[in-house]
Amino acid sequence: MTDTHLISRFDALLSDLDGVVYAGPHAIPGAVESLQRLEGIGVGLGYVTNNASRTPAQVASHLRELGAPAEDHQVVSSSQAAAELLAALVPAGASVLITGSPALAHEIELVGLKPVHNAEGKPVAVVQGFNPEIGWKDLAEAAYVVAGGALWVATNTDMSIPQARGMAPGNGTLVAAVAAATRQTPLVAGKPEAPLFHAAAKRLGAERPLVVGDRLDTDILGGNRAGFATVAVLTGVDTRETILAARTDERPGFLINDLTELYEPYPAVENDGGMFRCGDSTASANGDVVQITGGKESLDSWRAACAAWWAANPHAAEATAPALEWLGQ
Repeated sequence: MTDTHLISRFDALLSDLDGVVYAGPHAIPGAVESLQRLEGIGVGLGYVTNNASRTPAQVASHLRELGAPAEDHQVVSSSQAAAELLAALVPAGASVLITGSPALAHEIELVGLKPVHNAEGKPVAVVQGFNPEIGWKDLAEAAYVVAGGALWVATNTDMSIPQARGMAPGNGTLVAAVAAATRQTPLVAGKPEAPLFHAAAKRLGAERPLVVGDRLDTDILGGNRAGFATVAVLTGVDTRETILAARTDERPGFLINDLTELYEPYPAVENDGGMFRCGDSTASANGDVVQITGGKESLDSWRAACAAWWAANPHAAEATAPALEWLGQ
């Protein structure tokens, strides 16, 4: 392993799960083997997940079933973060309405709070996390309690979740339903907030972690907020086009197709008077147009395009897509 390989620059990998390691129950091709190789090169591994439907132990067990290395302590979840946030905001032993899974209720219990499942339990707070079994009555109960003045914490607000058949509604869509009914906004415990990433790095004793994810609005934004290096993979939600258009806070430091490319040399992007070169591709920004010389399927073309567009728009508060002009070679 030479220092030209991307992963060799870092002492740990903080990996998202859905859309990076697996989609639904199945591993993404090459992901497990890539994770297995980390130990042999002395790079730590942690998993940072917004999915609050399972306990960290259950997540670790699933990863091991897929063949990935995973001890329980390597998994840091948004349900843990939500429980810790609530424990700091409400009295010990207080009742909390669970709009989510038994795994979320378990995390609430672990921090000394009392899970309840309806307003009769006199909850002082509502915690909402993903659970595929949630129905209208659950969302209605949450809305009644939130509208009554209870503290509201969401584990995460991912609008979609990758499944084997495609993109499905994520916890953010369920949170949005309660928000629409109550006109309230929850505190968010998981990604893209920085503490989840800092906790994972601390567990590993990592000083130079690399955050890998498929979502700009959670993984990449959260990693950037934590002050860590970030790499986007194209095996989940975001695409080459959406990454190119990303607002400043959600721009990754690196762009790869999948986890196997952690072990490949990462090409430098060179700027020659506004002409950005990556490998055999070049790109330059002219107004709202990016001109690209190189193949559309080459990731180097997109890396060059990102460099050119981002340099021309360093302070983008909103996602803005340029027009692309492919010049060929």
